[in-house]
Amino acid sequence: MASLVSHEWLLTHLSEENIRILDCRFWLGDPSKGAAVYRDDHIPGAVYMDLERDLSGPVAEHGGRHPLPSAAQAAEVFGRAGIDETVTVVVYDDQHGAMAARCWWLLRYFGHERVYVLDGNYSEWKKKGYPVTDTIPAVSPRRFQPQPDRSWLATVDEVRAAVRDRSAVLIDSREWKRYAGLEEPIDRRPGRIPGAVHRFWKDGVAEGGYWKSAADQAARFADLDREAPLIVYCGSGVTACPNVLALKEAGYRNVRLYVGSFSDWISYPDHPVETDDPSSSA
Repeated sequence: MASLVSHEWLLTHLSEENIRILDCRFWLGDPSKGAAVYRDDHIPGAVYMDLERDLSGPVAEHGGRHPLPSAAQAAEVFGRAGIDETVTVVVYDDQHGAMAARCWWLLRYFGHERVYVLDGNYSEWKKKGYPVTDTIPAVSPRRFQPQPDRSWLATVDEVRAAVRDRSAVLIDSREWKRYAGLEEPIDRRPGRIPGAVHRFWKDGVAEGGYWKSAADQAARFADLDREAPLIVYCGSGVTACPNVLALKEAGYRNVRLYVGSFSDWISYPDHPVETDDPSSSA
């Protein structure tokens, strides 16, 4: 399942009417930076997508730090960006594909199949001397019709079932110290969802935001049963998305994202967590 296109492919198709490019650059520690650098320069024709305003729903008691947007929000955001069923979408960022993969996953979840992540980040595009601009494109809105595909999504109830009866393999995409519960800089409880295995999302992407080959991705997950249901999570449903893409590239079919991820899991006081810290009471 090819979900990637090269810089060279995009360069060749840059001026085509039914190619829509989405700039997803976003820094979690500086939420306004992405829009600012987009205004400075971007790939010609690219429309900016803000992780928290466009690619997440409103934060509530449950749902995590970057909740799933509603179908109505998706229709407005992607329609405003000039996307309908006839458009091929290419998404990029400068964060090793994490933000772009979130946008890719959302579009796939809402039924848009013709969406690809740019293989190599924006800085690499500029290094190659490929065109950039500070012109904000005038995009004619189109009618985006969300058709949610539940095969891409795992609910909290399904995660509870996976913890209870091992009905699915849980994959934690965060860095090791957070998975082990030895460090938690963001969420209020350290640890992991019980029974989860660890696969750090950045291990699937090389320097410059170039994705590892399908064979290399398959090697990362070689111990996982290809027929088993897989549920991927992270802290808030963003950096898990590169692992979803990597698993799809490696040929795994039954792969779902727990959008709320660990930040949603711990919003329920009765949910257990595991930790490798012997001093923790979690």
